[in-house]
Amino acid sequence: MWLFDRDLWIEIFHTLGKNMFRTFLTMLGVIFAMIILVLLLGSANGMSNGFDKVFSGTASNSLFVWGQQTSEPYKGFERGRRIRYKIEDADILKRQIPEIEVLAPRIELAGHSDIVTVYRNGRTSGSAVYGDYPEIDDITKKKLVEGRFLNQTDIDHSKKVCVIGEETYKLLFEKGEKAIGQDIRINGVYFSVVGMYKPNNNINIDGENAVFIPFTTFQKAFNSGDRMGWMAIAVEPNTQVAVVERQIKDILKAKYDIHPNDERAIGSFDMSEIFNNISAFTTVLQGFSFFVGIFTLLAGVIAISNILLITVKERTQEIGVRRALGATPKIVKRQIVLEAIVLTAFAGLVGFAVSVGILSIMNSMWGSGEDFPFVNPMISIPQFIISFLLMVGLSVLIGLLPANRAVKIRPIEALREE
Repeated sequence: MWLFDRDLWIEIFHTLGKNMFRTFLTMLGVIFAMIILVLLLGSANGMSNGFDKVFSGTASNSLFVWGQQTSEPYKGFERGRRIRYKIEDADILKRQIPEIEVLAPRIELAGHSDIVTVYRNGRTSGSAVYGDYPEIDDITKKKLVEGRFLNQTDIDHSKKVCVIGEETYKLLFEKGEKAIGQDIRINGVYFSVVGMYKPNNNINIDGENAVFIPFTTFQKAFNSGDRMGWMAIAVEPNTQVAVVERQIKDILKAKYDIHPNDERAIGSFDMSEIFNNISAFTTVLQGFSFFVGIFTLLAGVIAISNILLITVKERTQEIGVRRALGATPKIVKRQIVLEAIVLTAFAGLVGFAVSVGILSIMNSMWGSGEDFPFVNPMISIPQFIISFLLMVGLSVLIGLLPANRAVKIRPIEALREE
């Protein structure tokens, strides 16, 4: 097979090695183009991975629903009526909407008392206090520093236990003091600390200055009865959150006699919108990076074509001798195209190696940071293969220009060339 012809490759490398400086300058355009392409794609991937890190632990298919005030009169009720949910609403929604995967009822102490006092040894923290079920951790994951989170046993036995945030710990405990097993007092009721957490990401829904106690304990300790403040909900995969959100509102409007067109009575927040917007942003960013990189690469490959045109003119006599000795136009064209491919492929691999080194340095500098969303900024194998094949394909097309110029040279005119 001609591709494995040793003499052919010796001739190609001999030709390219005649003027090493010019060959090097020719490759620089492709090297820098590949560096730009890989850096752009890698940086876009790094940002995408960084956003994944920022949102890790938060269910992407989740929403939050709470009661507000009605904005329209309905069935004898005046506008401005406050909607207060009951714990039975959670069971109704789960029973009527099978797409709901997790529903965690929540209640906050601030909703039942003007003053919330979290106290220990003369210190207060001003913490928010939530009554929760263990399922809330499936929707907004807490990164435990020590201890554990609430469990079903705490719910079943209404245990007076709590999980506190790092900020709460700093306000109530001495530095280095052990918190697990210690008691804190919430509005005069003692709770034993069983865990301490810090937010798992920058989506800080509850904050670090918060205290979580079992929902059933909250009911008994603070006499909240069957009231429920709001709901954290995760829907099944491949289910549109907006559809479930509308079903939830329709059911709650019917139950609490809310006007069907009243959009203010029930507050909600669709977490999937944030994820979808970020996903769209990173997709556009990756597409733009690839678009810019490819055109930069095209400019580099065109530079190789221009140099090969000059080389063909310089080799007019050589090409004429080869044609006179029986070399067909196909053989001459093949050699010129292979020279273009060799130059482009080698320059591209050099550029790829340099850019990967730069991305590794960037990752070591910013990849482990908590604030800057930039993690593992590397291009994927499919991206590299597509880029490399496209680069080689461009080199073939661009190489055809000097190759066609070469085969148009007549042997008798080439032999007269000085």
